[in-house]
Amino acid sequence: MAQLSTYFTLADTGGPHDTKRLKRELDTLPGITSVSISDSGCLAVDYDSTGVRQEEIRRKVQELGYQLRDVEES
Repeated sequence: MAQLSTYFTLADTGGPHDTKRLKRELDTLPGITSVSISDSGCLAVDYDSTGVRQEEIRRKVQELGYQLRDVEES
């Protein structure tokens, strides 16, 4: 199991309802172990790379209507 983290900067997080929806939707992806979103728009996702790839996470975020400013992986 390869544990990785990826960080996105969201252009706009919307409100608390949108934040909960984003977390809930990302949790449905296989391999996601943790999702957190700061008030400043930083989205942090921990995941198992054997279950999901960073590109799939990015695509899901964009499908949900969020625009990304920056992406960083560690």
